[in-house]
Amino acid sequence: MRRPTGDERNAAEIEYWNGPGGERWLNRQQAQDALLAPVADVLLDRAAAHPGEIVLDIGCGCGSTSIALAQRVAPGGHVLGVDVSAPLLDRARQLAPQALPLSFVLADATVHRFRTGLRAGARLVFACWRAPRENPWLMLPLQEAYRHVPRLPEVGPEEPGPFSFADPHRVRGILERAGFGAIGLEPFDLSFDLSLGRGLDAALDTALNMGPASRALDGQPASLRAAAAESIRAALARRQVGETVPLPGALWIVTATTP
Repeated sequence: MRRPTGDERNAAEIEYWNGPGGERWLNRQQAQDALLAPVADVLLDRAAAHPGEIVLDIGCGCGSTSIALAQRVAPGGHVLGVDVSAPLLDRARQLAPQALPLSFVLADATVHRFRTGLRAGARLVFACWRAPRENPWLMLPLQEAYRHVPRLPEVGPEEPGPFSFADPHRVRGILERAGFGAIGLEPFDLSFDLSLGRGLDAALDTALNMGPASRALDGQPASLRAAAAESIRAALARRQVGETVPLPGALWIVTATTP
């Protein structure tokens, strides 16, 4: 399996997304795209890409946002999607219509040598999760899993992880030191239906195969995984509304520009 050259601090993430994490995401790609569509929609709205613009889509995964951006910048523009996961990029290339002005590169964007830098007035837009306590859609399954399996290693504030940009002061500081201005952090709250309208079993499948709970269950004995699944199922059942299982999520929508 191909691996990009990356910052050593990102080695575990690169391994994960080229291994079990990437495999699970591919198996659920359409469901994942549907679940995260509200986040993609707000990012596309804030990005406001126009024909002729050049866009860099970092962490593009299977390419849904890259494809949507390429449709907006055509004709005359171009989108470059970047990700550390070879399997996800293979899927992105399969899904991307050939006529779109779109290409992909396997790379760790923190160390990759891009041919050019950002022009004056370039816009930055990204989403990041707020604090764990504000994201029950991720944390409720994890806390139930912890009844049966060991806790994941603690992640330091400067280390990669799903909540590494939860602190708005840290995010603002990083962007200021990188030379960005007009920095904005917009709180964005939404509800994630883990079942996608398909009932409790579908919600359990989502909880077991994405997010931190899936990492905690990786490599655990089948008996412990089964016990954790029963606990997660019971917790989700208490949140069930008809065929949906909605849980709150909370993000920052971060915007900035280069001077």
